[in-house]
Amino acid sequence: MGESSSSASYIHMVQHLIEKCLIFHMTKEECVEALSKHANIKPVITSTVWNELEKENKEFFEAYAKAKSKDERMSEEETSQMIQKMISNSSKGASND
Repeated sequence: MGESSSSASYIHMVQHLIEKCLIFHMTKEECVEALSKHANIKPVITSTVWNELEKENKEFFEAYAKAKSKDERMSEEETSQMIQKMISNSSKGASND
């Protein structure tokens, strides 16, 4: 019965992780790959949630894309550490088994 609420909190967690990716100037592709690798989130889910965020925040994403084209990328090591931190933070909030 609690299926819809747990999927809602799962989506919320994915959104939260995507927001962190945005803070670190990752592209959609980098974000999808990173969450798949480090957080076990299916690429299709990250991609869908990203698209929804993009629809709701058009101006932000346009500005983000402009800034992104001028930006240098983070190293894989930094990205990995940052995502591990994100996940441990977000799992504290959620009571998963």
